[in-house]
Amino acid sequence: MLAPLPITRPRQIIFFGTPDVAVGPLRSLVSSGLTVALVVTGEDKRRGRGSDVSPSPVKVVATELGIPFSHHVSDAIELAKKQTETLGVVVAFGHIFTDEALDILPMINIHYSLLPRWRGAAPVERAILEGDRETGVSIIQVAQQLDAGNIIAQVATDISQTETLAELRSRLEALAEPLLLDVCQNGVSSSRPQEGVPIVAKKISPTDVRLSFFGSAEHACRQIRIGGAFSYIKGKRLKVLTAERVSGMTIGVGEIHLVNGQVFVGFGEDAIQLQTVQLEGKPISEASSWFNGARINAGERFDEQHQ
Repeated sequence: MLAPLPITRPRQIIFFGTPDVAVGPLRSLVSSGLTVALVVTGEDKRRGRGSDVSPSPVKVVATELGIPFSHHVSDAIELAKKQTETLGVVVAFGHIFTDEALDILPMINIHYSLLPRWRGAAPVERAILEGDRETGVSIIQVAQQLDAGNIIAQVATDISQTETLAELRSRLEALAEPLLLDVCQNGVSSSRPQEGVPIVAKKISPTDVRLSFFGSAEHACRQIRIGGAFSYIKGKRLKVLTAERVSGMTIGVGEIHLVNGQVFVGFGEDAIQLQTVQLEGKPISEASSWFNGARINAGERFDEQHQ
């Protein structure tokens, strides 16, 4: 049984979140005058090279704002038992809540998709990768099943066909803020079940961003827009950071050509112009500088079969 959502402004909020994407919502709640009584976040861990551990981005901000923090959901449950007019706000927390937690503490979650499409770990990435024309933000009640709770508020937005993952995320975060604050300041007046067939947004794997030149140039550009796209040339891994589709340019599949100082790769009837790339072990460079430095021969192909 889910704890009932507040119909008026809650006395206090318990915030659950860990990565950078959760920092903005936490700051918004505090700056709007809402009482954030506790922050629950992931354990300190190694976040870079070296053996030292460091706190999560959310823990850093909680400390800066003077908000008590914990790494244990049980502390949130105990606090909610003492003050029943409490609302949990969940943003990229990364943990499944127990039935006990859901029974005691009403919780809402910001999810960056038009649910039920793209439930799960990578909704923004999957929307871009699949060529969706629109996405959005959903404020939902946290339920036992992942991202399956009732929709409290939702807003849609078009996806530009050149928009990168970072750009789209930034827009979605801006759209989410007023929705979140409205719910937290005024309570929940209504909600509705999700309608439609759920589609799961699985975490992005290397297979998802490995470029295949036997596919379409459009799909390759989507892979590049979500970040991490790569292929192999002369046995070395090459990341493609930025590129642009060029229609009607016929180059052999996977072939690399330098035309008027610009680097193009063929997809049959279309091509992509490589703009910035990074060869393994090397810094980011302009594609033309890489082409010349690597001594690529005109018409040479990417290594489709490299493992």
